[in-house]
Amino acid sequence: MDSEFNFFGLGGVVKKYDFTDKERNVRHYVTYMLNRVQSMFKYSGLPDTIPQKMIELYIMVNGHSVIIENEGKLYVAFGNWGGEPNEYYVPRNYIVANPYLKLFKTFTIGEDCVLAHNDSLYYGLMPMFHRYATQLVENDLTMNMVDVNSRIVALISASDDSTKVSAEKYLADVEAGRNGVIASKALLESIKSQPYGEHNYQRLTDLIEYQQYTKASWFNELGLNSNYNMKREAITSNESQLNDDMLLPLIDDMFNCRKLWIEQVNAMFGVNWSIEWASSWEDNAIMMDLEQELAEAELEQMENDSERSESESDGGDENVESDEGGDDKEDVSSDD
Repeated sequence: MDSEFNFFGLGGVVKKYDFTDKERNVRHYVTYMLNRVQSMFKYSGLPDTIPQKMIELYIMVNGHSVIIENEGKLYVAFGNWGGEPNEYYVPRNYIVANPYLKLFKTFTIGEDCVLAHNDSLYYGLMPMFHRYATQLVENDLTMNMVDVNSRIVALISASDDSTKVSAEKYLADVEAGRNGVIASKALLESIKSQPYGEHNYQRLTDLIEYQQYTKASWFNELGLNSNYNMKREAITSNESQLNDDMLLPLIDDMFNCRKLWIEQVNAMFGVNWSIEWASSWEDNAIMMDLEQELAEAELEQMENDSERSESESDGGDENVESDEGGDDKEDVSSDD
């Protein structure tokens, strides 16, 4: 944790945000998103030795971990692959080193440990998080530069050193948010300027839209519907639902993987763990189930209406044939 943000006891020191410290700012974006996705799932039945937070952090950051038993207690541990792979080149062993537990052991997956994985390819979320965080940090820096430069309406050139020093002081005052002052007429006459920043407003608008688009794409990857409206007017409800389908594949895979290895844990260690959606993801799942039920009900109603219409049509045809047969009999009787 950064010492300047250590607010335990409210003793932290607040510092000016440094937009140029890209590595640190990427780390902040990733950390905040990891905080958000901690609310994605809700586990039940976990022992005191396995906090839910640690399971999710291990598998989201590393892509995989293992559930092991040590001295009669269950733990989640991260490590690395080991041993000879199987016929599909999938590792069969997992190496764990935990100094606190005094545990240094190679486990056999499926025999004395269960592989807990975030997704089908054991990839984790960090590559995606780093990508979007890097985009946002770069755009933050650009927006900050455009914002600061928008205070300058002209570029200044100086013919000598004293004029240059005065011009630099003027610009420093502008950047600090103070009104710059030129004291002498000679100095004013020795400074030349060219118009600058005429298109900063439009550029800043484009950068804000790009920021909105990048953040929305990141949330969409994680199953949260955050619309990035690039239009200048209101959007319809249909337009706001265009990206619903792209929300599901990754988080569905994550959920299914967790259900799979939780079933394996229950079978191997005789426990009763379970998992379900939580927070906004639970709300989305409920809404999607309702929409599916409504769609199925509408489809069933349409099929019933279609069958009823066909039945009525067939009945009408039979009546017409009956009427035509009666007319023929009347014609025969009249001829007689």
